[in-house]
Amino acid sequence: MIFLDSELTAAERGGDALFRVIPVPLERTVSYGAGTALGPAAILEASNELERGIAGREPAAAGILTEPPLEVDGPLPDVMARLADRTDAAIRKGCVPVVLGGEHGLTYGAVTGVARALGRPVGIVQIDAHADLRVAYQGERHSHASVMHLLTEAGFALAQYGIRAISAEEEAAQTVHGVHVRGAEALVTGRVFADDLPPGFPEDIYVSFDVDGLDPAIMPATGTPVPGGLGFYQALHLVEHALKGRRCVGFDVVELAPNGTAAWDFTAAQIVYRLMAACLPPATASHG
Repeated sequence: MIFLDSELTAAERGGDALFRVIPVPLERTVSYGAGTALGPAAILEASNELERGIAGREPAAAGILTEPPLEVDGPLPDVMARLADRTDAAIRKGCVPVVLGGEHGLTYGAVTGVARALGRPVGIVQIDAHADLRVAYQGERHSHASVMHLLTEAGFALAQYGIRAISAEEEAAQTVHGVHVRGAEALVTGRVFADDLPPGFPEDIYVSFDVDGLDPAIMPATGTPVPGGLGFYQALHLVEHALKGRRCVGFDVVELAPNGTAAWDFTAAQIVYRLMAACLPPATASHG
């Protein structure tokens, strides 16, 4: 399957495409509901119902190439290494890697590959209900609940939006690693749609969008739904504001667990396409 297959011209899906979609059907450490392995295929299928234009832009015109799904068998460190090689290769070709999950643990491989190729600091902007800062979860360091621990330990700057389920261990880690945190309750009740990243935050940004960051009324098709989440436009506006004056060097959309209702698959596909639009440099943007 190909992202936006119904709309792309032959040239737009070719080797010069700006966006390289990497499906990663990883489901190894889920701790509540299951189904994330089916997420990438559901997003790709739903993307065929998207329109070319979104938010006054047309990402399709910049080109979207969909790669074969990543092989996810074997030890998790090996899976992460394979994904890092994919995102590294995308960056070296001048492309933006777009990783479709799959469980959130994949972000470690995606980010490390991007940073390796760039050779300069990369900051992470995370939409999520959970902090994912546990040292390990159920004995696994590469758990979906530990991915941001691994990345902050490796020195990546992190900004988190929408957090509302967090352990004492993770709160302490936020302080130790200087994580920029804006919890869901303050954002939702205060109707906050924009927040400035702290001074010194890297210019190159990788966006990690866990769909459980949204309220379950908007996105129930996820393994760990938590009430009190962000609105659809609220989450997107927070990301778009964070990217102003900076460069989006890659992103992932993770933790979709399809439940048979096409609306949620389409919601995830719409998020992917909207984030593509947010990654477009001003000179590349065009109106649809």
